Amino acid sequence: MKIIRTAHSMTAWSERLRREGVTIGFVPTMGALHDGHRSLIRAARLRCDALVVSIFVNPTQFSPTEDLSAYPRPIARDRALCCEEGVDVCFEPTDQTIYPEGFQTIITVPALANRWEGEARPHHFAGVATVVTKLFGIVRPHLAIFGQKDYQQAALIRQLVNDLNLGVTILARPTVRERDGLALSSRNVYLSAEERRIAPLLSRALRAGRQVIVGGVRDVAAVERIMQQTIKQAPTVYAEYLAVCDPDNLEPLPAVAARTVLLGAVRIGSIRLIDNLLVKIPGRKSALRVERGIKALTD
Repeated sequence: MKIIRTAHSMTAWSERLRREGVTIGFVPTMGALHDGHRSLIRAARLRCDALVVSIFVNPTQFSPTEDLSAYPRPIARDRALCCEEGVDVCFEPTDQTIYPEGFQTIITVPALANRWEGEARPHHFAGVATVVTKLFGIVRPHLAIFGQKDYQQAALIRQLVNDLNLGVTILARPTVRERDGLALSSRNVYLSAEERRIAPLLSRALRAGRQVIVGGVRDVAAVERIMQQTIKQAPTVYAEYLAVCDPDNLEPLPAVAARTVLLGAVRIGSIRLIDNLLVKIPGRKSALRVERGIKALTD
């Protein structure tokens, strides 16, 4: 596996392969890689001839009160995982490479960035949009893969690519979870033993919302109430939002639609967790089977 640190060398490598007709896949990361990242790398490996993984802890998506200095950076372990998965290039730029002296361009996607995560972290998505645009310009991939766990981020990047005609195909892969349902995240390492025990409440709340939708509930307030009730099982967990949204533009829905995304963010102590679930309303035959199953369970 090749390690590249400069923008010039990275672009030269990609341009040479593109001239040879090689398809380049890209998985942007901030390091601290786990099995969720591994699933993205494997998905890209299957779809592309050559694969680049970037490891860059982007300072512009952290606010002054967030954990930039404490963010885990186990670079040796990250490189080992990339080697195991057949990554061709690990791109490890410095802050100066991405944001050289005099850098002043900021990319924003206002409609998608201002809700949900954007309300809690006002500058976050400008940092994400800017660094992803910069990385696409340096790496020149044909395909980039992101995790569904950061649903709003993936939607924003898809919008960004379409709006700016960047020519990169964006794919989102399903969230990888622990056995108890907790979505894998680099920040899970910050949870204490007790916090880790109750952390799956968020995924359970989203599943409870999905269950009542599949069971026939179409009232958004009722679905959100069910999710809130699940979170309230642990008094130390605070829900920042639990919402029923359009899966494309993330606007709140007036009523549950055929395709819906459930979004959630909670705080457990000082740790903030996010998660989501896509819900498709089944056809009539599937709905009848679900109803019979629910009835059998309650009889």
